[in-house]
Amino acid sequence: MALLWQKQVGDTCYEVRNHGASVRLYSNGVFHSQWNPRDPLKGSLWELLLLPAFFLPEKRLNSVLLLGVGGGALIRLLQAYTSAKRIVGVDLDPVHLQVARRFFRVKDVELVHADAKEYVADYLQNPSAEPFDLVIDDIFGHFQGVAQRAVPASQEWCANLMRLLHRDGVLVSNFGDLQELRDSAWRQKALRSRLRGAWMAYMPQYENHILAVSRKTLSLAELKKRAPAKINPGSPSCRLYAHHRLLR
Repeated sequence: MALLWQKQVGDTCYEVRNHGASVRLYSNGVFHSQWNPRDPLKGSLWELLLLPAFFLPEKRLNSVLLLGVGGGALIRLLQAYTSAKRIVGVDLDPVHLQVARRFFRVKDVELVHADAKEYVADYLQNPSAEPFDLVIDDIFGHFQGVAQRAVPASQEWCANLMRLLHRDGVLVSNFGDLQELRDSAWRQKALRSRLRGAWMAYMPQYENHILAVSRKTLSLAELKKRAPAKINPGSPSCRLYAHHRLLR
């Protein structure tokens, strides 16, 4: 891999590298994002975060909030494969936003430099703020070379995320491993009783577990009708090797 760019900020070393047509972002050696404009759907974890968008009919996916931008790979995927007209990306790290614009070519979206918890609190206090059809909670930092969730999935945090959603919207959360998901407030009765749809998915090569929840029923059969073939669990040409099951 060739080093395209490097920057040291405090204790963090940022690197952008390319591997063939792919561009990759690393922070202190932690692999954060990858984008390949020639072949976007390669079976990566970012595509597993994209997949729940297809629980929604195309006409019902107009606005997306992404908490945790990284290099912006997921934004590029959303732009390429959904009809969302409004995408807001929030990240605490200004270097990530710089990389997203310069190297991942993210444009025509609203990129916000802010603490996600403060952004969510402020948004909920704004009486004119419109709810989102899709909210993706992908807030990760790194500690000693290991990626970790930066905001615990407490009852307050999860409830606030649900308040951001349109009544038929879908919320997606990324967890570092299965135990972290099991310990989250999503499995507590107070929140679980409000959900008609709750799916979890994981890929064997990653510890991460992805959760998709909604106040409406989430039909895997409907998702299979809409998702692109290369990430569609019902397609023989699927590259996204993942296991899907209902949250228990």
